[in-house]
Amino acid sequence: MANECTPLFKPGRDVTVLTTTAVTGKTFVSVTADPDTRTGLIKAGTATAGSRPFGVASRTTPSGGQLLVYREAILPVTAGAAITAGQEVEVGANGRAIPLNTGTSVGTAIKGAASGADALIALH
Repeated sequence: MANECTPLFKPGRDVTVLTTTAVTGKTFVSVTADPDTRTGLIKAGTATAGSRPFGVASRTTPSGGQLLVYREAILPVTAGAAITAGQEVEVGANGRAIPLNTGTSVGTAIKGAASGADALIALH
């Protein structure tokens, strides 16, 4: 067929990326560059505060490593400030979840947490 659209990944699927920075597990990551020309892997690193992330890091990974990114789920995400159940969250410093303030809503807390602990976040 001419001009056929073939998805690289379908919604909700976890994606393996090539890290461009060191990434800490259970934090938000964002796309940082075009896919790697050798492997075809999407390049990603720690999400910046207020950004719309690509997903959540499955584990701590050094720069240049391969990392599984969870895209749509209810996941433990490290809190960067106190979060209560029911609050919408955004990306804070170091890719951590914080209560929604001036950034973009990325999920809703299903279980709250103190800063530094893991909150359960339902990703949007």
